[in-house]
Amino acid sequence: MKVALLQTDILHPEFLDEYLGYGHMFQQLFGAAGLEVQSEIFSVIDGIYPEHPGAFDALLVTGSKADAFSDEPWVLQLANYLRARHQQGQKLLGICFGHQLLAHALGGRAERAQGGWGVGVMDYQWQSQPAWLKAETPVFKLICSHRDQVTALPPGATLLAANAFCPHAAFHMGDKVLAFQGHPEFTADYGAALLKKRWADIGEDRAGPALESYQQGHDGLAVAKVMADFIRY
Repeated sequence: MKVALLQTDILHPEFLDEYLGYGHMFQQLFGAAGLEVQSEIFSVIDGIYPEHPGAFDALLVTGSKADAFSDEPWVLQLANYLRARHQQGQKLLGICFGHQLLAHALGGRAERAQGGWGVGVMDYQWQSQPAWLKAETPVFKLICSHRDQVTALPPGATLLAANAFCPHAAFHMGDKVLAFQGHPEFTADYGAALLKKRWADIGEDRAGPALESYQQGHDGLAVAKVMADFIRY
């Protein structure tokens, strides 16, 4: 399958040499999950988009430091682009910022989370069972790092996963849109490095337990396979 990775951020300078970027992290994820995915990275934050989007089986929107509800020109351009691709029937996936932007662009709402930062490894509960979802357990774990959340799903969307902190942690719209708040592409090392970078903003009370949570592992590879099954469906 062919996936266009719409990269919506540039990593902090101290992370660039080791981690390269979010598009690269997804390429690493797909490889580690044993998935035959051909992908190409497009830096949409710099205005670079696929010349022929229909040549891809899906478009995937990465995470970002930006707010999905901001009026930054590149965010508004990307939201318009996603609406147009959705109208064309293209499969769209979103992670973290991508999750929020898809919800916001397609008629839902994203905003600052009243509960503050969500960080560390969190448990999520599946809320629905679409035909392409082959979940073996009712609960899965993902690394998260966000202070914004989806607070209202778009019309026609179905809640896919939730927990007490993030009631709209994943959703789908038929077999055309799939989005997760958590990060299947993050490694524990990168999650911990990003957490330490944001430590002062997050606060010791929340950041300390989040750092310890990385010892328990997460289900990023399983969620990558869910995404692949969704694209194939």
